[in-house]
Amino acid sequence: MLVNRQPLCRYFYSKWDVEVIPKVFAKIREDIYSVFDRDPAARSVLEIIFCYPGLHAVWFYRVAHWFWTHELYFFGRFTSHMARFLTGIEIHPGAKIGEKFFIDHGMGVVIGETAEIGNNVTLYHGVTLGGVTWDKVKRHPTIDDNVVIGSGAKVLGPFTVGKDSKIGSNSVVVKEVPENSSVVGIPGRVVMQQEQKVEKARPDLEHGKMPDPEAKAISCLFDQIRALEKKVEDLTGRLEKAESKPAAKRATAKSTAAKATVKAPAKKAATKATATRTRKAEKSEA
Repeated sequence: MLVNRQPLCRYFYSKWDVEVIPKVFAKIREDIYSVFDRDPAARSVLEIIFCYPGLHAVWFYRVAHWFWTHELYFFGRFTSHMARFLTGIEIHPGAKIGEKFFIDHGMGVVIGETAEIGNNVTLYHGVTLGGVTWDKVKRHPTIDDNVVIGSGAKVLGPFTVGKDSKIGSNSVVVKEVPENSSVVGIPGRVVMQQEQKVEKARPDLEHGKMPDPEAKAISCLFDQIRALEKKVEDLTGRLEKAESKPAAKRATAKSTAAKATVKAPAKKAATKATATRTRKAEKSEA
């Protein structure tokens, strides 16, 4: 039985022309302009297309994710593996990534299978979105919209990093991060949290301008030490003054005793001489 393929081919190509191809090119254009928005070093579209491994990794991920969602798991993993070989960025095809995702520099970035990433998220090189269990459950973090994660940061576990948050370079985050927060340290600590988000046209990439809690703690310790030194100095002065008065009294008493000691022998000698003269006078009268 012969099948007329012409209607089928016409349907297939018309569907790709009308629906798929415009979406693909729109997504590519969006990715390119997201690089322009967040990297001042970008100078041309040609440079971005050929010289940005973070963008290449995202495009490879989209192909691998299509394979993964259509249960072509081997092709998804193989595409992901090729992307890792070519770009140094490993994104599991099972991860869920939103729009305008940007990886700057990119070398060493690892994104796990159950990770979920929102829109306008920016990662720098060396970032890991990892898991903390071997069970086949949700084990990787969820990154909400407009989050910036600095170079070398590790976000480990199935928790949420809130919207508009920033994670400092080399931080290790192991628990939930509220919205509009700044996190630094090992383990990561929330060092600043805004009550309201300041509306901006794009994410704030100045993740280096965050407070240093260790430096602040050391500064507070120095202030306390200086205050304690001042108190000790005041107490020492008072103690010296208090001790100086009894010392003066003791010195006066010693001088008086010394004078008395000097006078006592002279008085004794005078008494003895008087007694001797008296005895001689008595003998002469006798």
